[in-house]
Amino acid sequence: MAEVIGSDGTWTFDGDLLRIVPGTGRDVHRLRRLLGELAVPLEAIAGIAYQPGRKGGVLQVKLRENADPVLQAAAGALNDSSDPYRLNVAKDRSSLAEYMVDEVRNHLQIEQVDTAPVSRYLLPGPSVPIRASGGDGSVTFDGESIRFEWNWMADSAKQKAGPRRLALADVAHVELHPAVGLDEGHLRFRPKGQDEPPEPKHDPYCLTLWGFKKESAAAIALAAAVVARLPHPAEPAEVPAITAPESPETDHDVLLRRLRELGDLHKQGILTDDEFATAKQALLRRF
Repeated sequence: MAEVIGSDGTWTFDGDLLRIVPGTGRDVHRLRRLLGELAVPLEAIAGIAYQPGRKGGVLQVKLRENADPVLQAAAGALNDSSDPYRLNVAKDRSSLAEYMVDEVRNHLQIEQVDTAPVSRYLLPGPSVPIRASGGDGSVTFDGESIRFEWNWMADSAKQKAGPRRLALADVAHVELHPAVGLDEGHLRFRPKGQDEPPEPKHDPYCLTLWGFKKESAAAIALAAAVVARLPHPAEPAEVPAITAPESPETDHDVLLRRLRELGDLHKQGILTDDEFATAKQALLRRF
């Protein structure tokens, strides 16, 4: 077993799992503490490296694309202090970090782990219930629905809408934009069937963010908890069913009509090239 203790926490690797336990010090980023212990399976790891420095070094693991709902939800919003897959290592422990790198790489090679993107999450999302506060209210997620509550600073549109509850099954997309400088950020949950959402300050399904560390950490963790329970982004879209004709038609007419329908779906981008070709061949075989 390889173990490295750093200023941000402790990493251990037993050949199957890389366990990441956050530190308890005040300097440890709040997001790391909210996420708690992470158990990263070997199959989720794309690579690992140790970068030595003058006073210490950095041990960092890279996960396969789409393997972790936290990275998926954060969408690049993590910095060095909040990134749970980055560990600051003291100079006198650099040999332990290099040993862990060798161990992980050896197991990746032995198990022939693919580094390609995955089509399912290999890590669970943060536990629920979980709550995040922003500039104009708060959001709570219990695993089944998202509840929005607004404070006195909320826009009149949100005040008028009042508390809202959005079922997880009705969520189409989670959108997280961190605050940058003086520009507000937001955490938005897009309901299914919504064409164009209103501005964040008017949207009753959107929490505005001012950029405080505590606020941003909770927003990322809550977004990840929801994302983890939604369909994986790499899952293929369901091909719409083509209904049978209501009036009698010849086989030739039916075939032409259905081919046109498939062609329209393909042009609209609903069907990929592969899905269109497969559906077309299946249709021709039936006739």
